Amino acid sequence: MSDGKALLPFWEGFRVSDLQTSPEGIQISLEVDPGRMPYCSGCEQPCAQVHEYGRRRIRDLPMLGQPVHLSVTLRRVACPTCGHRREWVSWLERHARFTQRLAQTVAHWCTRLPIAHVAELFGLHWSTVRTLDERRLDATLAALPPAQPTRLVMDEFALYKGHRYATVVMDADTRRVLWIGEGRSRAAIRPFFQALGSDGCARIQAVAMDMNTAFDLEVRQHCPQARVVYDLFHVIAKYGREVIGRVRVDAANALSHDKPARRVVKQAHWLLLRNPDHLKDHQQVRLDEVLAANQSLMTVYVMKAQLKALWTATTAWAWRRAWKQWMSHAEQSQIPALIQFARRLRGYWRGILSRVRWPMHTGQLEGINNKIKVIKRMAYGYRDSEYFFKKIKAAFPGNP
Repeated sequence: MSDGKALLPFWEGFRVSDLQTSPEGIQISLEVDPGRMPYCSGCEQPCAQVHEYGRRRIRDLPMLGQPVHLSVTLRRVACPTCGHRREWVSWLERHARFTQRLAQTVAHWCTRLPIAHVAELFGLHWSTVRTLDERRLDATLAALPPAQPTRLVMDEFALYKGHRYATVVMDADTRRVLWIGEGRSRAAIRPFFQALGSDGCARIQAVAMDMNTAFDLEVRQHCPQARVVYDLFHVIAKYGREVIGRVRVDAANALSHDKPARRVVKQAHWLLLRNPDHLKDHQQVRLDEVLAANQSLMTVYVMKAQLKALWTATTAWAWRRAWKQWMSHAEQSQIPALIQFARRLRGYWRGILSRVRWPMHTGQLEGINNKIKVIKRMAYGYRDSEYFFKKIKAAFPGNP
């Protein structure tokens, strides 16, 4: 270095006055370039009057695998507008103990690695990395354009073990996650509609959801003009639990005297629930044998296929014919579990019929829910739900 000092591009407006290496890392002293006019950090206007000098210890990106500690001389200016303020430095935030490039690099790696790994990589405390990442998330979310959704998709996902859930709301057109909140009750999701406002609620035309009464009632209260659309996947899953599962157990219990036959019926659980198109040849053979041996199982299995057809009707009249036929067959089946399910389903007919006009489903959120599981697994869970929700919303900013 000439004259013991050098200008480097990393630290604009400063010169290196000393460089030392130690087991703790690289220690670099920076002095202000005498030819650089100081600027006020408040109004960013030039200010020639310097009130005092001070030093700040700052972390920068590692060099050669070693942590870098900067000892920087900073001026405190007497600004006629803002008073006594630290000078503005292009590569350093006002009160930061990290250079901007270190903060940006750490935040970038937080999108790819768990926070604990990033903290170990850069030799920082876990809470420091979290703060830098949350600052990036806030900036990312603030830069998003205002959302003006017309169609929504609502679903829930497991937040923690022990039946604790969160609700996620997505714009069906842009696939942007608009809101996430803990719980799945009416009170839990009400803040979303309150934040949407009366004008925003008036724009909503349709909302896809499962048969969650809380979601349904809250949508009808805030968006009375919107059509509720019940999702096929959740209805079929409910049918599998309450009808096929119940009939299968009853059929197995009736074969208590025939252990091999009982074992075959009990092991047919997933065969009965799985999509027939996804069955392999040997699985299809097993399924045919189970259905042929039990009339009730055959009935509810066929009724499942007919139930799915209600979501593929192209006109309201076609849907009405299929609906009346399915209800009639359910009542005539003399299978208690099927009859009970049909009677409960009768109250939801409007949400099923809406599928004809609004071909929506919550399947769009299923992929998002899988990504949510990955985000949660990367951190081995999150102690701060608000931070977790920010990461989810930043991961799904929507299509332009």
